[in-house]
Amino acid sequence: MDHAATQALLNGLPLPVLLIAPDERISQANAPAIALFGTAMLDRHHALSFRNPELLQAISAAAQQAKPGRVRLTLPAAAQDSIYEVSVSPVPQGVLCAFEDRSAWEQMDQMRRDFVANVSHELRTPLTALLGFIETLRGPARNDAPARERFLVIMASEAERMNRLVRDLLHLSRVESEERVLPSEDIDIAGLLRSVTVSLRPVAEAARVTIKLQGADQPLLIRADHDQMTQVLTNLVENAVKYGSPAGAEVQLALAPEQGPRGQQLRISVTDQGEGIDPFHIPRLTERFYRVDGHRSREKGGTGLGLAIVKHIVNRHRGRLIIESKKGKGSRFSVLLPYEPR
Repeated sequence: MDHAATQALLNGLPLPVLLIAPDERISQANAPAIALFGTAMLDRHHALSFRNPELLQAISAAAQQAKPGRVRLTLPAAAQDSIYEVSVSPVPQGVLCAFEDRSAWEQMDQMRRDFVANVSHELRTPLTALLGFIETLRGPARNDAPARERFLVIMASEAERMNRLVRDLLHLSRVESEERVLPSEDIDIAGLLRSVTVSLRPVAEAARVTIKLQGADQPLLIRADHDQMTQVLTNLVENAVKYGSPAGAEVQLALAPEQGPRGQQLRISVTDQGEGIDPFHIPRLTERFYRVDGHRSREKGGTGLGLAIVKHIVNRHRGRLIIESKKGKGSRFSVLLPYEPR
């Protein structure tokens, strides 16, 4: 096969592919390979372009022993290193190297490991407390009625914490499985906001916070899942009351149609008067188990999954979640949903 035919074959492959000639120079490469490594590698010895000892060894084995191989290659990048699996194959023209980008798979695998580790950690803490109290009740506190009552209250709290965690994990799993299915029912979002405000009034009163609702006087129909939108609004308002507002503050819950870049949209915003969130944390707030103040969140019953659930529900509704905050000036969480006036 001549040079032109070989180049046409390489160009037809979707992966970055390059050919190392018998003289150990990189003789040909397709467009994805050139985009990855640049044109400077052509007609140069392959060892000048690849400093990875395992890859150089695999290329040598393919050239001298006709032995194919697969090698993991890490390429440094500005934001995050890229991981490639390189297939090294002996061919009549020399050695063919194909680079398969495994970065997304590696990232997903790391996320899975982190998720398992986080769940284990979140469950281990209350379980350890429960086992400790049970051991105490069986031993030193067996006949101590006041201690027994005190321990039972704490044990009930820890058990409820595990129950909330398992419940939120189930919610998150269910929401993720339905994320590509568009909602098919029409709901009155204004009525839903009024209902959420009423249901959270006891929580607000306990925290000495006032919830002020605006723009929800008239019915407003949108295509949405009633239960999931209830969960979104409850989570955002409850977060603002519990974590975002000092005693005597006001949480503003507002509903307003507006013109978006793709037509009409509906903005639901929850604004608190708290201390605000450092900009460093904002991009990570919707990650599973990510907390700005982990100790405070756990004390107030947070599982670290609420905003992750909100994000996936909003994605299912083809909307956007926008988080705005300034230190010392409070935060605003806005849900933007597609809206067609009826």
